[in-house]
Amino acid sequence: MKIALAGVSGIPLGKHNVADPRLDRVHQLVEAKKKACVQVDLVAEDELAEADSLLVHPDRRPDLILQDLEFLEVRLGREPAPQERAALEKLREALEREQWGWDLGLAGDELAMLAAYPLVTLKPAAVIDPAAMDRLDEWLRRLLDQAGYQCFLTVGGKENRAWLIRKNATAWEAAGAIHSDIQKGFIRAEIISYADLIEAGGETPAKRAGKMRLEMKDYRMQDADIVNFRFNK
Repeated sequence: MKIALAGVSGIPLGKHNVADPRLDRVHQLVEAKKKACVQVDLVAEDELAEADSLLVHPDRRPDLILQDLEFLEVRLGREPAPQERAALEKLREALEREQWGWDLGLAGDELAMLAAYPLVTLKPAAVIDPAAMDRLDEWLRRLLDQAGYQCFLTVGGKENRAWLIRKNATAWEAAGAIHSDIQKGFIRAEIISYADLIEAGGETPAKRAGKMRLEMKDYRMQDADIVNFRFNK
């Protein structure tokens, strides 16, 4: 996931491991050689158009809203089709109220109509408190949640690892986040909820307590599920 820093300075650009207290806790309970966090790509503001989401300095937010308002005025002046005009006007009204476009909750067909335009405020964004830059990972976790992402965990052996997936993803889709071969040969997912693993004090005690469930392809993953995929190699 690519995150652009808009007006935010003092944060190193490039790949960033997003610390997660839940992974830390699991790593204390399940033996593994290393721990691997979810990773995001932090980029400068000049890559804003290609970014999936934004971390925004409070002083920069009004400028970005104005930028989109100016574009909307030009586009509306070119007599768009009625459905597109309705979506553009809905967005303009929200921006005039200083509401971020993403927070408006436009319908899927409306977003599809506007997807080709360079509308910054249609990207999920978190306004970062400049006095709390030492809590960067907290802001990034909040932004991932806003953008519709969650994680699942695989544990034991070489590493305890967090994997990024879309909210409401199926077990089959989660398998593909690890490797296409696991998805292709999917048999079942062995699931322990995060809460159950913590309560039991580890993976093995959770299994002994009957907390492991066998789920099929269409199971909807829950945030921080601990998963072991069985698949045909």
